[in-house]
Amino acid sequence: MSGAQLQNASLATLHGSQQNKVSATEASGVESKPKKKICCACPDTKKLRDECIVEHGEAACTKWIEAHKQCLRAEGFNV
Repeated sequence: MSGAQLQNASLATLHGSQQNKVSATEASGVESKPKKKICCACPDTKKLRDECIVEHGEAACTKWIEAHKQCLRAEGFNV
């Protein structure tokens, strides 16, 4: 599997799990404080974002940066 295919597969899997987290937060209707430190939250999206930035530069990685921000928001962080 190529790097792009692996990233696309990871994003698809990750996107599905993020929707579940967002749905749980929306269903409760209550925003709670994050249970983790921001450095330890969302390791999957963080890794994909960091690898993309190192290989391609920040400008080419906006979808990974946004995916990581969305994950952090789902964890309760205000980013």
